[in-house]
Amino acid sequence: MSAETEIERESMPCDVVIVGGGPAGLSAAIRLKQLNEELEVVVLEKGSEIGAHILSGAVVDPKALDELLPEWRTMDCPMAEVPVTDNWHWQLSKGGKTSLPHAFMPPLMSNKGCYTGSLGNLTRWLAEQAEALGVMVFPGFPAAEVMLGEDGAVTGVITQDMGVAADGSHKGDFQPGMAIEAKYTLLAEGARGNLTKQMKARFDLEANCEPQVYGLGIKELWDIDPAKHVPGRVIHTQGWPLSESDTWGGGFLYHQAGGQVALGFVTALDYKNPYVSPFHEFQRWKQHPEIRAILEGGKRVAYGARAINEGGWQSVPQLAFPGGALIGCAAGFVNVPRIKGSHTAMKSGMLAAESVAAAIAAGREHDAVMEYDAALRESWIATELKLVKNAQPAVAKFGGEIGTVLAGADMWMRSLKIGLPITMKHHRDYEELQRADLHQPIEYPAPDGKISFDRLTSVSYSFTNHAEDQPNHLKVADMELQRVSELGVFAGPSTRYCPAGVYEWLIEDGKEPKFQINAQNCVHCKTCDIKDPNQNITWTTPEGGGGPNYPNM
Repeated sequence: MSAETEIERESMPCDVVIVGGGPAGLSAAIRLKQLNEELEVVVLEKGSEIGAHILSGAVVDPKALDELLPEWRTMDCPMAEVPVTDNWHWQLSKGGKTSLPHAFMPPLMSNKGCYTGSLGNLTRWLAEQAEALGVMVFPGFPAAEVMLGEDGAVTGVITQDMGVAADGSHKGDFQPGMAIEAKYTLLAEGARGNLTKQMKARFDLEANCEPQVYGLGIKELWDIDPAKHVPGRVIHTQGWPLSESDTWGGGFLYHQAGGQVALGFVTALDYKNPYVSPFHEFQRWKQHPEIRAILEGGKRVAYGARAINEGGWQSVPQLAFPGGALIGCAAGFVNVPRIKGSHTAMKSGMLAAESVAAAIAAGREHDAVMEYDAALRESWIATELKLVKNAQPAVAKFGGEIGTVLAGADMWMRSLKIGLPITMKHHRDYEELQRADLHQPIEYPAPDGKISFDRLTSVSYSFTNHAEDQPNHLKVADMELQRVSELGVFAGPSTRYCPAGVYEWLIEDGKEPKFQINAQNCVHCKTCDIKDPNQNITWTTPEGGGGPNYPNM
């Protein structure tokens, strides 16, 4: 948000600019055009194409899609291809499993009527619907900076400069970013977005809510033996292997279209042991006999990772600010027990669009559209998230086994409208990390190259690409603090929490340890921004079109 005096920029006026081409951003764009086809709506997406940076399980509740585009099932929407037909929940031990009966689970945990498929492909389809309505969709253009008016209100964004060398000089193909001037700016960056972080701080949007907490989701796509493929089968697991390190989270395995399974593992980022490696826990999970039996004879075809909001209802911030609003995972509407957030993200985008369209029709601009905030807090998003608001903090506080029982009891009571008037609190993930001297290092097994793999090989399956000669987008504020504390006190957890091998401590005899950042490996998961114990690392947007290129995630 620095003053722009050195670079001449072209400007582009519009009514609404939406930062992020995911389900929330595109739903907002579509709804705006449905309400007023004359509105000029721009969607900026940092990935090389729509869907390139989208990663989710995904089992999608179609509730919001039914409201947005009621005929979607007959409109060649890829999500319509595989309805959920079979639903399992396993409690894993090291060598076995216990199937948890669905009769014991609250009705809200049902996947009846849901669909499983690629969320990336759903967003590509949503982009087609948006463009058909006249929305201007620009992939490869990250929003790098927020523009502010003289009164402090947001007036739009500036896209990332292209062709800047690592030393900050301008290369021969330098192109300055464009100033997108808008009456309202909707931030749909997903979890832990850079501009969202800035706006939360600038306008104190989290003053009256609990801090947001996160999980790290790591995912692979596999082509499996056709004899083992059951289209629509959904499996969720909890327990082993995280139970061995006093950590919690769980796995998923979804039988999707084309003979593929989407499988993944979520590790809650409030873990205490700095030697925990979410990537290696995922590799261990795949070696469980029940999971390995499904994968054997198959072939991995894609890999990726992404941070997930897990704070729930009590972590929802103020949603509107002067000139803009937060939608989707930028605000955080994930239903953690259901492992679903796409439907709530889409609905939030639609609600924001309705309030913004009405404000523009009334001649307003650059003010805080608090009608959106109020509408969302009266919507079915609020109803759904309030039912599960104590599930995540119960497990975080009491552990996987006892916490799950307490969470289930709380959800049942709330479903029966006899819930206790208690809202449990959160603790910031980085504050939970403990000193290394309180823990023993974890020896993870070597990958076998068939079911489990190393990190760098895995990153190649994310099809990540960044221009090498560009400024490092991972900013370390104080290198000495990193050496003394992150390495000296916490034993370098960045070398383990990053699922892409971005961070290394190079230690040679007689030399100061060197913190090496392999930014070209970054899959934009944001874990470093969340889990660094000193909040000394900030994730910012790299050059447009960089990062992963997820094919079917």
